[in-house]
Amino acid sequence: MNYKISFEERAKIGMEMLSKQSPVTLEQAIAQAKWLKEMSASKKENATQIVQIKPTKNK
Repeated sequence: MNYKISFEERAKIGMEMLSKQSPVTLEQAIAQAKWLKEMSASKKENATQIVQIKPTKNK
């Protein structure tokens, strides 16, 4: 990745990439946002469960 790129160049590339994507309906966007929210919540729950597990001490 080229890290020496100006903000304007980055914006232009981003707009070109967006123009190549197919259009999305409002219903599709809402469904995707709902799915992302659910997946994010489940990842947070899993991370919390992992942190709560205490290792046993070996004697």
